[in-house]
Amino acid sequence: MFEQDIAQIQDLIDHERLTELRELFAQYPIPDIADILMAVDQNNRVLLFRLLPRAISSDVFSYLESEDRNEILKGLSHEETRNLLLNLRPDDRTVLFEELPGRVTQKLLNLLTPEELKTTRLLLGYPEESVGRLMTPDYVAVRPEWTIGEALDHIRLKGRHSETLNVIYVTDKSWKLLDAVEIYQFILTDPEQRVADLMGHSVIHISAFEDREEAVHVMLRYDIQALPVVDSEGVLLGVVTFDDVMDVAQLEATEDFHKGAAVTPLKGSYRETGIWELYRKRIVWLLGLVVVNILSLQLMAYYQEILASTIALTFFIPLLLGSGGNTGSQSSTIMVRGLATGDIEVNAWAASLGKELAVGLVLGLTMGLTGILLGSWNGGLTIALIVGITMMLIVIVANLIGAFLPLLLTKLKLDPAVASNPLITSITDVTGLIIFFSVSQWILAIAH
Repeated sequence: MFEQDIAQIQDLIDHERLTELRELFAQYPIPDIADILMAVDQNNRVLLFRLLPRAISSDVFSYLESEDRNEILKGLSHEETRNLLLNLRPDDRTVLFEELPGRVTQKLLNLLTPEELKTTRLLLGYPEESVGRLMTPDYVAVRPEWTIGEALDHIRLKGRHSETLNVIYVTDKSWKLLDAVEIYQFILTDPEQRVADLMGHSVIHISAFEDREEAVHVMLRYDIQALPVVDSEGVLLGVVTFDDVMDVAQLEATEDFHKGAAVTPLKGSYRETGIWELYRKRIVWLLGLVVVNILSLQLMAYYQEILASTIALTFFIPLLLGSGGNTGSQSSTIMVRGLATGDIEVNAWAASLGKELAVGLVLGLTMGLTGILLGSWNGGLTIALIVGITMMLIVIVANLIGAFLPLLLTKLKLDPAVASNPLITSITDVTGLIIFFSVSQWILAIAH
């Protein structure tokens, strides 16, 4: 995408035409500048970063991966680093400090002003992955007794440092949140009116100690671009903006994908993760699934006489177990996603299981008839009955397992995404074999 641009930039660097470089960068959006910065030769990255206007350098820095940020920081002087940290938004600065080793973080904290240091330590003091770590204290608040004209003067004075001006917050003298009013209402209202005249007293807010994923759900539910964050007494502490929750939504979705594939979520991007860490994230799950699958081997060893007496049954085991695993994975995926989006309520677990039972019955009957056709084609009436009944029962049970396990994990305050497809498949394999051998034993006993 940027091959020609990078070649042009490299040529300007080689000829030391720095003024033209700075002018060229001004033509690109900030995300594209971050991509270009990381695409050029490693030795020139710090040079290019230094050429960026101070007004946008902190925004470009926020778009970089943690490994790339560390590389840039190593090449900057103390004064350049101090300026960069001071220009970063408080929430972006908190993310940076979270990713760095403790000794490096402490060194950088010493570069901040007392006011910025107080703000940063406040944000770092909240639990990991809480809304408090995500929020920014840069917002504009007005008093209900002010006139609209006074409020607009205050907005002009304080708004330069606010992360968002779409919404203006109304607080009392103790900073307790009273309301949130959109900026256009201030602009269109008579300057002599009071701020209280605009208030609807229906503000949506969230606690600083809530999980950051809850902020995503609240903002999506109420379709708001900024969410005020309060303490236990309702005092306004900061705001979470739409761009922050978009990052969180992406991170949480990535975590769910990893857990759904039986992989411990990666802390950074795949590009930054080393081979040894990738190994550690996967091997524990694989060994755990081996333990579960040992039960399947034990069951087959226990019922080996049945398999030996009717060899044709052996050919249907992969078909039956595969169908059970597929059904369980379908049900689990639907349930996990529904829980993640709030579409499925844990308190309504009985209704969800009832619906999945009904779906499982219909799926089981359809798959059972398919099993009878396949069994009669490859083994006669007895085999057809065994395969058909087993298929029906396996699909019904697997569908219930796939629906029940995520609900159970959520009820136990665990991540439902842990009910991964490989785990569901392993569990349904064991239950499927139990059903298969029980039905086989019963039908064969009647046939003989």
